[in-house]
Amino acid sequence: MGAARSSVRINSINQNFRQSKKLMSDYSFSPALYDQQLQENIAIFRQDFANFDLPDFDVFESPREHFRMRAEFRVWHKGDIVTFIMFTPDEFKRIYDIDSFPIGSLLINELMPRLIEAFNTSDVLRKKLYQVDFLTTLSGEALVTLVYHKPLNDEWLAAAEQLKNKLNINIIGRSRKQKCVVGREYVIEQLNVGEREFTYQQVESGFTQPNARVCEHMLSWAVDKSQHFGGDLLELYCGNGNFTLPLSHNFEKVVATELAKPSLNSALFNIELNQINNVALARMSSEEFSQALDKVRPFKRLQHINLDDYQFSTIFVDPPRAGLDPLTTAVSQRFDNIIYISCNPMTLHKNLSVITQTHEITDAALFDQFPYTHHLECGVILRKK
Repeated sequence: MGAARSSVRINSINQNFRQSKKLMSDYSFSPALYDQQLQENIAIFRQDFANFDLPDFDVFESPREHFRMRAEFRVWHKGDIVTFIMFTPDEFKRIYDIDSFPIGSLLINELMPRLIEAFNTSDVLRKKLYQVDFLTTLSGEALVTLVYHKPLNDEWLAAAEQLKNKLNINIIGRSRKQKCVVGREYVIEQLNVGEREFTYQQVESGFTQPNARVCEHMLSWAVDKSQHFGGDLLELYCGNGNFTLPLSHNFEKVVATELAKPSLNSALFNIELNQINNVALARMSSEEFSQALDKVRPFKRLQHINLDDYQFSTIFVDPPRAGLDPLTTAVSQRFDNIIYISCNPMTLHKNLSVITQTHEITDAALFDQFPYTHHLECGVILRKK
């Protein structure tokens, strides 16, 4: 009987998520409707998570315009002229030209017409150009990736160097089995967390939070809610150290794991850049680290870390959209405190159904990372019962 009720509840939750996604799919950029759309998202979240009896949660809004630090645009060729295009979200996928992108950063909007002008006055830069990707920062740096359907030669490198100097940007050219870096393959970002400023290397191919102002809210919230936890911290999925750097000030020692080597290299770079000396990094999966905790087998990648020297009080997880796998969920339940940042409410709900068997939710927050969509980032603090 209990299993049947549980099945009905899960089906109801899944239906709610599907309905909310359909409802929000019609959202479009309209700053005048921002507040209304956000309130609708909050109402859906309350409904979907009602069974957890959440405490009053914080809601962190986004800037209404110019909040995205990253963007990708297809390039459309019309004879000797190119334009940036996007596709309509309907089933027909019709193309339309764009010359501005109001949700994109001010720097993206400044660069768009200047790049189009450069392409349309240079056969070398324009020919076989397929896509342009932007990575910008609050600190005013830009990295532009140009994707081609042709080999990139010395003539292209010379033209790209001129463009780099003219626009004061870094450029990467990509083609089949080719990557040409003109300048740097990363930008340097500066984020304010409370009264501290942290500096980050953000690499072209690595993951970064797209909404920098909301990212600052996420970091500040996690730091504020964990300031009295004490002990040591374990962080899984640390990426480039986005949360690692500010959270390190709340704990005696930190072990942070990441499987992707480029992200781990960025995390190491950022730890040194910010002169943080209580963080140890390990290139491991959550399954491998669980085996290391249980002393199932030794790992050469942990030779520089003696886990017996750590008194872990807290685990921090910021998993991909698939959420925590069963093993990592079980690992998290060993800790007194869990800080869980989620980019997918549906998988968060699934994970909480298990974690709340051993932990209670003490704090929660919503972060409007992607305004004018159904999407909300979530943060939850849990404490062992």
